[in-house]
Amino acid sequence: MVTTGTSDLVARRARRVAERVADPELPMLTLADLGVLRGVEVGADGTVVARLTPTYSGCPAMAEMRADVAARLREAGFERVEIRTELDPPWTTEWITPAGRRKLAEHGIAPPGPVRRRPAGPVPLELSVTRRAVSCPRCGSADTEETSRFASTSCKALWRCRGCLEPFEYVKEI
Repeated sequence: MVTTGTSDLVARRARRVAERVADPELPMLTLADLGVLRGVEVGADGTVVARLTPTYSGCPAMAEMRADVAARLREAGFERVEIRTELDPPWTTEWITPAGRRKLAEHGIAPPGPVRRRPAGPVPLELSVTRRAVSCPRCGSADTEETSRFASTSCKALWRCRGCLEPFEYVKEI
């Protein structure tokens, strides 16, 4: 039988393993950096349960994330592994850690800004697009422009810096 103290040690060890799994679409980030890894616990029967939240509903990388976490935990010696998907509360870019934001910028991807909160109730119709200034992750200039609302993944947009003329991706706020 696993005691509570032992279970806590096992859960912490399993968490350390799961925290190091890289995101398949943003490999400079771990799932912990991205805020997708919600938790790791050990059940009464010794099963390691890792909980993940997708960045978007229908995120195509979710199956790979689940498989990667399960494989890494099994490689670390955990025999019984279960990966659960949690949709509530939904993921938000605010869950990206400061280290994750720094890593994005270091790799030429502008990290998301703060999420604009809407009041509860009906969603107002917006006829114009208003976006915050996005600083170039290469030179820091705020003189940038969006060239495409869509990039290599659905969570990013393409931008260009008018200062250094370099294109870059930007992680959209959610």
